Amino acid sequence: MASISSILSPPNNLLYNPTKPLTLAPKLHFQTPKKTHFQNLPSFTFSPLILSPKRSQVLFAVAEDTQVDVSSEAARKLYIGNIPRTVDNAELTRIVEEHGAVEKAEVMFDKYSGRSRRFAFATMKTVEDANAVVEKLNGTEIGGRQIKVNITEKPLSTVESSLLQVEESQFVDSPHKVYVGNLAKAVTTEILEKFFSEKGKVLSAKVSRVPGTSKSSGFGFVTFSSDEDVETAITSFNNTLLEGQRIRVNKA
Repeated sequence: MASISSILSPPNNLLYNPTKPLTLAPKLHFQTPKKTHFQNLPSFTFSPLILSPKRSQVLFAVAEDTQVDVSSEAARKLYIGNIPRTVDNAELTRIVEEHGAVEKAEVMFDKYSGRSRRFAFATMKTVEDANAVVEKLNGTEIGGRQIKVNITEKPLSTVESSLLQVEESQFVDSPHKVYVGNLAKAVTTEILEKFFSEKGKVLSAKVSRVPGTSKSSGFGFVTFSSDEDVETAITSFNNTLLEGQRIRVNKA
């Protein structure tokens, strides 16, 4: 029987062995490395919570960086105003490339008359080229006209851009149109329309903006329904004061 109990003792040991894992279980639960690590987890898990706004800030910063990239393109694009009507794309390119490498130069033409609208845009290959052109050409004379040269600005926000698009879409174009130059910065589309309405029936009016910005380009257009109204506007308003500046009015 003793031998039987000794034979049976190993199963008792085996039965006891499962209790060891049970006693070890607290050890597993107690494991200092894990517990200490877990205690540190709040600071670790807390930091992503703090970082989550930073993440959105990072995303926002990326969006801002994109705008900076876009604005760097805008920083290479020049507005060239008050140019003679005789200047075409080839002539403009020749004038501008004397001071820097030109990527593209384009004179704006009226879609009805085909005549130059007296302003143009030139995109330079580098920001340095663009700055050089502004420095050398702004305020100089071409064909007896003092030209304005400036760099286009940082793009508008979506809301501002939408508002300007609405304003642009409301403009009614017409072959009976006058160009109004030397506008003060304070002149808005509404002011321009009201001013010209004093001497005739205005079809529509708009102040031109530096592309992608709300900044006035210093000129605008007023449309009428007849040539008689155009002639009246030129006779009545050319060289008159509007918001403290003498404006130029001629056929567009």
